[in-house]
Amino acid sequence: MREKQQLLQTSANGSGEIEETEELLSEQQRRILTCIRKWAAEHGGETPSVREIGRIVGLDSTGSVAYQLGQMEQLGVLDRSISRGPGKGIALPW
Repeated sequence: MREKQQLLQTSANGSGEIEETEELLSEQQRRILTCIRKWAAEHGGETPSVREIGRIVGLDSTGSVAYQLGQMEQLGVLDRSISRGPGKGIALPW
């Protein structure tokens, strides 16, 4: 994980930041990111809940989804500190 964070910090200074960041994600994290983007596009910018994400990507445990979201937040792919509706609080930086 530390290696991924160092790569992300390096990529933040150059062009192609989004592509480089997404290359650091696991396949499961890419599916979650796609789910969040698609949901937000279809729901006027509102993001899905952890339970909704799990249902869409096929993860039964909300803990598993929360863990993946935490890893993605550490990489700077999303921010969960912003309140964006009841119990949702996921924001994408791009």
